[in-house]
Amino acid sequence: MNPTLAQAFKQNFLGASPDWYQATIVIFLVINPLALYIVGPFATGWLLIGEFIFTLAMALKCYPLQPGGLLAIEAILLGLASPESVYLEAVSNFQVILLLMFMVAGIYFMRDMLLFVFTKILLGVQSKILLSLLFCFAGAVLSAFLDALTVTAVLITIAVGFFSVYHKVASGKDMTSLGHDHTSDTEVADEHRDDLEQFRAFLRNLIMHGAVGTALGGVCTLVGEPQNLLIAEKAGWDFITFFLTMAPVTMPVLVCGLMTCLVIEKTAIVGYGVQLPSNVRNVLVEYSEYEQSHRTKNDVAALIVQGIVAAILVLALAFHWAPVGLIGLMIIVLLTAFNGVIEEHRIGHAFEEALPFTALLVVFFAIVAVIHEQHLFSPVISYVLAMDEQVQPGMFFLANGILSMISDNVFVATVYINEIKAVLDAGEISRGQFEKLAVAINTGTNLPSVATPNGQAAFLFLLTSALAPLIGLSYMRMVLMALPYTIVLTTVGLWGVVYMI
Repeated sequence: MNPTLAQAFKQNFLGASPDWYQATIVIFLVINPLALYIVGPFATGWLLIGEFIFTLAMALKCYPLQPGGLLAIEAILLGLASPESVYLEAVSNFQVILLLMFMVAGIYFMRDMLLFVFTKILLGVQSKILLSLLFCFAGAVLSAFLDALTVTAVLITIAVGFFSVYHKVASGKDMTSLGHDHTSDTEVADEHRDDLEQFRAFLRNLIMHGAVGTALGGVCTLVGEPQNLLIAEKAGWDFITFFLTMAPVTMPVLVCGLMTCLVIEKTAIVGYGVQLPSNVRNVLVEYSEYEQSHRTKNDVAALIVQGIVAAILVLALAFHWAPVGLIGLMIIVLLTAFNGVIEEHRIGHAFEEALPFTALLVVFFAIVAVIHEQHLFSPVISYVLAMDEQVQPGMFFLANGILSMISDNVFVATVYINEIKAVLDAGEISRGQFEKLAVAINTGTNLPSVATPNGQAAFLFLLTSALAPLIGLSYMRMVLMALPYTIVLTTVGLWGVVYMI
């Protein structure tokens, strides 16, 4: 029976998402104007933040771009933010947008080399505890010199590669067959389902260890996170000065973070401690041997090119030859040119992962514009600055941490560092106090923010990536698996800020 036009509109709204989810978004859109009329823009702004976080939490029910975008459009129509302020937020974060557009696509063209290297690591390291520690430590070291989003893109590429190989076999197909849909389990044989679920949990473990590692390393250096560069600029610190100034806090946090990795793997809490199934290992070993025996001269040449370009990438990012996004574009040109990828449709696949998230990030900037224009964080800043100087660093750390859990840590750091720089310029605090507060802001926005995916762009990228539904990595599961790290990183970071600087 053909639906009526009204029924068709209802069916088309947010597509295949659950009815209760669609109804919830409609309720949000209806109550926001009422809230603005009844309680005013400040409270409505906080209500909007809660609604947007809900769309992120339900990312596996519906990609957040559509519902979040509707909320952002409504916020602008209600006057909570202006189109100009959204544009300014996007322009001020243009380097991040370029990074997502080009760097993530560049990593796509390295996937063969990355899969080759990490397959050797995965199959060569028998101990799950040691393997987890390697992923966490590698994420930390790479993020200290590269960008966390770039490192996360690498982790996603590796995990999707591993998963797709076994999924083919579990679906009764040859591991080298083309055109297999690894997003659907309909063809998976019953005898493989348990191993596939365990493999999903195993990959969740490694990915979360690596993702938290990006936070452990990202807080340490001037280039680790976008806000670090801004903080260093306001404080007048170079690379070495920044590292040494932060080290009394960041080094104990790094050690304790790695110890946390060992403990949670050993105790197998909150979903950790899952072993690689022997059947999966056998398939990956067989795949590795097959790839090696069937590798042509062209394949070897392609791997060599990818390895050389990877080295160029590390050098370019470490020595800041250019903005990260432009380096990513260079990587795309080099890899495609020297590996013969010259057809437009083959190049286009590389951008499928990043561009939806890029659009979502611009929607996020609209919510940030609301925070900025409605001064939602101002009461917190004023309250902390009114406290005694001895307790200010610790309170700044906690205030930044809490706000970074629910908002973008780059925005929170930007607001706070500008505020204390203005106070310093006005002569209301000393240079020494300013530097202590700068340390508190950097560590406060980088460490507790691992609590939720919306705290860090890399975590949000992971949540909304094609990998998340493959391995069952939902918003709440990320929160739960990050919880031990959140507790340790926040506690040790606060101790360092209070007693070590």
